Amino acid sequence: MDQRVPSQRDTLRSLIAFVADSVAKARVVEKPFYHLEFDRVFPEDIYAQMIAEMPVASDYRPLRGRNNGNMRDDGSWTRVKIDLFPEYTRHLPPGKRELWDLVGRALCSNEVQSALIKALAPGLKRRFGERFAEVGMYPIPVLTRDTPGYRITPHTDTRWKGITVQLYLPADDKATHIGTIFHDRLPDGSLPKATQMRFARNTGYAFAVGDNTWHSADPVGNEVVSRDSILLTYFVDAGLLRFLRNRGKRVGNFVLNEVRHITG
Repeated sequence: MDQRVPSQRDTLRSLIAFVADSVAKARVVEKPFYHLEFDRVFPEDIYAQMIAEMPVASDYRPLRGRNNGNMRDDGSWTRVKIDLFPEYTRHLPPGKRELWDLVGRALCSNEVQSALIKALAPGLKRRFGERFAEVGMYPIPVLTRDTPGYRITPHTDTRWKGITVQLYLPADDKATHIGTIFHDRLPDGSLPKATQMRFARNTGYAFAVGDNTWHSADPVGNEVVSRDSILLTYFVDAGLLRFLRNRGKRVGNFVLNEVRHITG
């Protein structure tokens, strides 16, 4: 009997295939805008490791938001993050480093990107036209942690973004009420709540960013210790300006992160 221990490459390939298959099997929902809803994004053993190996508070850095909207009056932050790129995860302790590097590499894979583009074709076609599949996309996976007081008002995401994905990472299903809210936009400009994602284990959603993709998050209450998730954003990578901007931001964030670790 073959008892060979899977290599890191084997594990990565298996994880990529699982996540891509989860995307392909996602529920398609057309209201209030075209989006996907995921169940069991990651294999159960990997998900359990992710929950057990969550970084500690000092591993994160602030995700400031527009106009420093995520900063409390006392100077602390309601949303923090770790970019799941090797140059960031290398600062994590062994074990955590290997796990989160694995997850980041899987989410940045061509297979997962192709599965998302195929599944989100109607939304992408609405924005980019018939040749949507030829539009370059640059994936940035970010592990985020929201704490009491975090909120975000209805918005459609910046046009620099092509696809928005959020993967929920709670340890249990005790706070399903804090998921992302999707909105209708009525002729009078009002934005009533249409539906809300459940903040449940190993679930998530995705949509192609457009002028109709209004969404928000109610304030995280004190009954919640943290709202952990992965934001996987595909930035439009077409044209020299976007190409340079996407990679320049990654380099800039890397420098800031290194300075934080040197001076922290």
